[in-house]
Amino acid sequence: MISHAASPAPPTTLERFAYDNRVVKAFSIATIVWGLIGMLVGVIAATQLFHPGMNLDNQYTTFGRIRPLHTNAVIFAFVGNAIFMGVYYSLQRLLKARMFSDTLSWIHFWGWQLIIVSAVLTLPLGFTTSKEYAELEWPIDIAITLIWVVFGINMFGTIIKRRERHLYVGIWFYIATFVTVAVLHIINSFEMPVSFLKSYSMYAGVQDALVQWWYGHNAVAFFLTTPYLGMMYYFLPKMANRPVYSYKLSILHFWSLIFIYIWAGPHHLLYTSLPDWAQSLGTAFSIMLIAPSWGGMINGLLTLRGAWDQVREDARLKFMVVGITAYGMATFEGPLLSLKNVNAIGHFTDWIVAHVHVGALGWNGFLTFAILYYIVPKLWKTELYSKRMVNIHFWLGTLGILFYAVPMYISGFTQGMMWKEFTPEGTLKYPAFLETTLQLLPMHMMRAAGGVIYLGGAILMAFNLFKTMAQGSFQANEAAEAPALTPEYVATGGDTYWHRVLERRPMQLLAGSLIVILIGTVLEIIPTFTVESNVETIAAVQPYTPLELQGRDLYIREGCNNCHSQMVRPFRSETERYGEYSKAGEFVYDHPFLWGSKRTGPDLHREGFKYPDSWHYHHMNDPTTMSPGSIMPPYPWLLTQKLDNSQLEAKLKTMQSLGVPYDDYAISDAQANAQQQAEAITTRLKAEGIKIQSDKEIIALIAYLQRLGTDIKNAQAAK
Repeated sequence: MISHAASPAPPTTLERFAYDNRVVKAFSIATIVWGLIGMLVGVIAATQLFHPGMNLDNQYTTFGRIRPLHTNAVIFAFVGNAIFMGVYYSLQRLLKARMFSDTLSWIHFWGWQLIIVSAVLTLPLGFTTSKEYAELEWPIDIAITLIWVVFGINMFGTIIKRRERHLYVGIWFYIATFVTVAVLHIINSFEMPVSFLKSYSMYAGVQDALVQWWYGHNAVAFFLTTPYLGMMYYFLPKMANRPVYSYKLSILHFWSLIFIYIWAGPHHLLYTSLPDWAQSLGTAFSIMLIAPSWGGMINGLLTLRGAWDQVREDARLKFMVVGITAYGMATFEGPLLSLKNVNAIGHFTDWIVAHVHVGALGWNGFLTFAILYYIVPKLWKTELYSKRMVNIHFWLGTLGILFYAVPMYISGFTQGMMWKEFTPEGTLKYPAFLETTLQLLPMHMMRAAGGVIYLGGAILMAFNLFKTMAQGSFQANEAAEAPALTPEYVATGGDTYWHRVLERRPMQLLAGSLIVILIGTVLEIIPTFTVESNVETIAAVQPYTPLELQGRDLYIREGCNNCHSQMVRPFRSETERYGEYSKAGEFVYDHPFLWGSKRTGPDLHREGFKYPDSWHYHHMNDPTTMSPGSIMPPYPWLLTQKLDNSQLEAKLKTMQSLGVPYDDYAISDAQANAQQQAEAITTRLKAEGIKIQSDKEIIALIAYLQRLGTDIKNAQAAK
C-alpha cells in the first residue's frame, strides 16, 4: 500500500455525446451469420470422417480443404466478429466515450469481412500455407495486419479521449490482446512470396514448428481467451447486476496469465524433434498455467455468489456459468496433456479434438450466445422475442457439447491405447492403422450428431434474435453524458493501491503487456535459431528435387497434413509401425514443416518406397482398392490434371534465397530434371501395368511420397 497527496475533486461539468451502436449492430449480425456458416461446415467435415461420400467427389470439398475452412470460419469469422462486437459495445461504455473514429470503425468492419470472404475463396481452391490457424496466404496476411492496426488505432484513440480516470479490468485484457496478437501474427507470417497466392515459410523444420506452435497455442490464448476474459469481466457483472468478486484477483489473474501463457506452445511438440529443453519449458509453464486460468474462472463464478436464483431464472447467466466452467475444464486439461506420460497417449488422437471443442463450443460459443442475448435487446430497445427459446437453446447447446466431447474422449483413449498395444509375443496387436480407424466410426457418428444438435440451437438463437430485432426499434446513436476528464485529474494522486497508477496510463499498460509477453518469446524462440546444436545437420539429407518439390506443394494444396503426420516419435510402438524415429536434421529443407497435429491416417515420414508406385496411383484414385473400408476420399483429378511447371524456377529461386542449397545450374535445369524423374516414374508404372502421361499431377505426388524418409534409409544402407 502506498499513499498519495489528495487529488482534486473530479470534474463535474457534464458533456453530452452518443455511443455508436451501428458498428456493434454490424458485428453482431456478422457474428450470427458467420457462426451458422462455420458450424455448418464443421458438421460437414465431421460427417466426412465416417461417410466419405460427403466429400462430394469434388476437389474443392474434400476434408483436407474443408477442415481449414471450418477452423478459420469459427475462429476468425464467428469468434472474431463476436470479439469486435463485445469490444466496441463495452469499450464505449467503460470509457464513457464514442469510438475515436466512425470511419475507422467501418474500415475495420468491412475490411474484416473481406478478409473472411478471401479465406472462403482461397482455402477450397487449395491456396494455403498449411500452417494451422495461419493457412491464409501472404496478401491476406498483410490485409489482416493492416485491419488489426486500424482496430488498434481506433481502440487507443478512444482510450485517450475517455471520460473515465481508470481503465477497467476488461480493457487490460483488450490491450494485451491487441499487442500480443500483433506480435504473434507478424512473426509467424514471415514468408517468402513465389507468386500472388504462393509463398514458402521463412523458417524451416524444427524452427518452423516451434514458431508455428508458439503462434498456434497463443492464438488460442490471446484470440480465443484474453478478449473473452475481458468481455466476461464486463458482461457478467452487468447481467447479474453485481460487482466482480475480487479486484486484486483480477490483477493477479491478468499479469500472471499473459506472462505464463506465452511460454506454453512447445507442449504441442512433446516427443518430437524439438530440443528437449524447449519441450521441458513448455511443460513447466503449462503446469503453472493452471493457477491464473483457474483464478479467472473462480473470479467469474464467485461474482455470482448469492445470485443462484438469478441463474436459475436467466438463461443468459446459465450460458455464462457453463461457459466459464468449460473454460476452467479446458485450462485444466491443457496442462494435463502437457505431461509427457499423458501426451504420449493423447497426442495425434481425437482426445485433442475433444479438448479443443470443450473450449470452443463451451467457452467461446456459450459466452458469445449470452452476450448476443444481452446486446441485441439493448440495441433495439425491446425485450427478447422468446425467453423460452433461450432456455431451449441452452439445453440444446449443452447436449450438443456432451454428444460431441464424450465420444471424442472415448475415441481418443481408444486410439492411443490401440496404437500402443502389443501381443504377448511382442508384436503390435493392431499393425494395420485402418483397424483403429474402423473401431472409431461409431464415435465419429455421435460427434457429428452432437454438432447437429449444437447447430440446431444456434439456428434457434438466430431466429429468436432476428425476431427480437424485428419487433424493436434500433437506436443507432445512444445518447449519454459524463463529466469531462481533465489531464490534471488523471495525473494527480489520491489512490491507495499501486496498480491504480498503472490503470491511468494506457501506454504504460501497453508497454508493460508487450514486455511481459516478449520475455518468454525471446528466451524460447531465439536459442533455437542461434544455437547450432539444437538442429544437428545430417550429411545424407539433400534438398528435394524439382519434381519432388512440386509434389510436396500438391500435398499441401490437398491438405494431406490435416490427416497425416510426418513425425515418428521415439516410442517402440511407432518405430515398429513406421520405422526409424524422426531426427531434427531431416527437416532442414522443409519450408514449411509438415509434422501434423492429428492422425486420421497413418504417419508418412517413412513412406518412401514402402509401397510400389502403382500402390500410390491406385490409392489416390480410389483408396478402398488398397485399403478396404478406408474413409479417405478419392483424388481422381490428380490422374487427369496436368502439372503446372510454370513457376518451377521461381520456386527453386525462392528456396535458394531461404538457404536451401540449390545452385544456379539446378535452377536453370529444373524443367529437364523434373521431366527426367517424371519419365522414370511413368516407366516404372508402365512395368506395373499402368499407362499414364508423365505430365500429370499424380506423378509429382508419387515422387514426393517416395522420397519421404529415404535419406536416412539410404545413409544406413550405405554403412
